[in-house]
Amino acid sequence: MKYLELTFNITPYNEAATDVLAALLADSGCDTFLPQDDGLKAYVLADAYDEAAVREAVATTLSAFSPTPCITFTAAAAPDENWNATWESEHHFEPVTLPDGQQLQIIPHQAFGSGEHATTRMMLSLLGALSTSLREKSAGGKLTVIDAGCGTGILGIAALKLGAAQVFAYDIDEWSVRNAEENYALNGLAATTGLPLGGDGSATILLGDASCLASAPLADILLANINRNILLADMPAFVAQLKGAGHLLLSGFLEADIPALAEAATALGLTLADTRSDGDWRALHFRNASL
Repeated sequence: MKYLELTFNITPYNEAATDVLAALLADSGCDTFLPQDDGLKAYVLADAYDEAAVREAVATTLSAFSPTPCITFTAAAAPDENWNATWESEHHFEPVTLPDGQQLQIIPHQAFGSGEHATTRMMLSLLGALSTSLREKSAGGKLTVIDAGCGTGILGIAALKLGAAQVFAYDIDEWSVRNAEENYALNGLAATTGLPLGGDGSATILLGDASCLASAPLADILLANINRNILLADMPAFVAQLKGAGHLLLSGFLEADIPALAEAATALGLTLADTRSDGDWRALHFRNASL
């Protein structure tokens, strides 16, 4: 497989801007990332390269920061090398510790979803607090969780470890679907990449976007750690898939994005129940306004 190497220079260097850019590039097809002192290198299959999508990712990143950094990039043929394997060999990932002390082992095939990123930490914190509360209140404690844009599968795996009965997950990236399936198995959990839905203690992972929700069960908790634009676009579909007493946990955005997200959630009948912050990143917990 032929890869392209995309080299991004960010001046002045801004770690948060690098994180945002990488998250957006993942949505545009890049599957491996190597942080640099002055920016980022990203790798994408040559046949999947979409220059317009990459430029849009750069423009969206620039719009999120003030003062605005300068971001330039070049694209060139990468040497014949398994960049995903190279990236994995250069990174050692410690087990992820959940709020109740359980540990997960995650092997990511890209630079997100290892449990080390601020957005993942915040989502795990919100999920831990909420799942404990809901299990205590619900008959039988059987919770259904949707993991939207599942990436490595870490949030869905955590949900099952924290007591959820079943997880429905999807991601637009084929690499992520395969990686999530591997990580479920690594943690002793069953996951099928397709329908029908599994039974208690299992996960179903589909390849696709929010249209996958048409095949999903109604959820007690829907998790979405993506980015502002996708969260806003898909929020009506998220809310439609929640049970009447459902909860929506969101991350992948900055402080400046909160008003737009809160306005959209309120218009759909949700109310803000909790917030988290970690560096420049934010996470929000919404619930049905009638609860």
